[in-house]
Amino acid sequence: MTQVTNIVQLQDVQPGDWAFEALRSLIERYGCIAGYQDRTFQGNRALTRYEFAAGLNACMEQIERLVAVESANRISEEDLATLQQLANQFNPELAQLKTRVDNLDSRVAFLEEHQFSTTVKFGGEVIFGLAAAEGGNPPGTGDANIVLNYLVRIGTVASFTGRDRLRIVLASGNFDDGGFANPNVLNTFAALLSYQDDLDNDVVLDSLEYRFAISDRVVFTIKPVGFSLGSVLTANSPFLDVGIGSISRFGEASPLFKIGALDAGVGLDWFVADPLRLQVAYGTRNSSSPSEGFISPDHSALGVQLLFTPANNMAAGLHYINAYANDGQLNTFAGSFNADTSSLLLQETQTHAVGGSLQWRFTDNLTFAGWGGYTFTNALASDDFANASTYLLSLAFSDPFGQEGSLLGLIIGQPLKLENGNGLLLGEDNATSIHYEIFYRHKFSNNIYITPGFFMVTDPGHIEENNDIYIGVLRATFRF
Repeated sequence: MTQVTNIVQLQDVQPGDWAFEALRSLIERYGCIAGYQDRTFQGNRALTRYEFAAGLNACMEQIERLVAVESANRISEEDLATLQQLANQFNPELAQLKTRVDNLDSRVAFLEEHQFSTTVKFGGEVIFGLAAAEGGNPPGTGDANIVLNYLVRIGTVASFTGRDRLRIVLASGNFDDGGFANPNVLNTFAALLSYQDDLDNDVVLDSLEYRFAISDRVVFTIKPVGFSLGSVLTANSPFLDVGIGSISRFGEASPLFKIGALDAGVGLDWFVADPLRLQVAYGTRNSSSPSEGFISPDHSALGVQLLFTPANNMAAGLHYINAYANDGQLNTFAGSFNADTSSLLLQETQTHAVGGSLQWRFTDNLTFAGWGGYTFTNALASDDFANASTYLLSLAFSDPFGQEGSLLGLIIGQPLKLENGNGLLLGEDNATSIHYEIFYRHKFSNNIYITPGFFMVTDPGHIEENNDIYIGVLRATFRF
């Protein structure tokens, strides 16, 4: 008997359908597009199931590429569950596509466990940045020429059990001596760029990470190279991406996730129950040195976060960080010198930091995001202390000019500021710096992005006598 096609398989996917809106959300979040020959996504018209399947397949391939060079924290559990449900619903159409989808089930299983397959996969990105700066005399000389910089990251990913992921990333770049933040130029951390990494054309091991699932709800991370608390604790920021996110270091994510300038650590991500996740991370600096070690080093930090996702368009995080430093420094490089060094406290200190974050997509194309935090740094052998604060508010406009995968970002915030304290050698910050940033990420294809952007910082270093600084950037990102 001739098989009769299920009536559901004959129906178009309409705008407003759950599947249609779910795919649109994935496209906006991960920069993937549907599989039309002109590489566009006709977002306001019905799609045949085969057109829809082409778009779904493109998103699966894009997320695989992202995992090769980025933190897996960006791929949320909710999005993986959505992808699984879509793949099951459109399995017949996906199976008939003449694409590289050889085994759909194995690919979706990979995505669920944040890893590729049992074979090694390769990916990378190349970033070119043309930047100019002006102002800042003082704190620096204000003399800044136009610079052309690059950052290259090459990554491999492998799995051994199907429930684990080994990721290795090599990097090279030509930033040196702090770039615009150099004391002989603008002389302020506020001038640091997001894609900046002082490598002086050396090739280095940028990241070494192994993740494995302890159960269906718990993933454990070991990262001996390239660790920060943000390697495990979700930063909950739409701009945390050196290639296609903010153009400034401050605009990426909360400075609290950068406390300690750590380089090695471990952590776990526990999906407690819908909609709650518990994340725990512990990291150190110079843990490979026998004189410091991993348990009692000169700098360490323990972070805990509750991540709450009450709806598909909202995520909120609450985090607490307990850090130790033998020199009183926070080393976030995302605030004033006073705040980052606890005003040269130069003592053994313990820091308690609390913060929160929110990301809310209140329309299809508009997302509000923000974070704030406060640090309490106390000397262990005296009554000296230093307290600092920071915050950021932002709007992200997806596809503002009808170009799928493009993004307009608006940012305003206060870099980490030393509010008050006792025994402070340099005193408190006597003014308030405000960071203003705008950038537009234009997506030319799945692999090429061009981002012009500009940011300015008033009273850099939270010092009233300092002149404002202005920095413009044209960034080109190539991914493969």
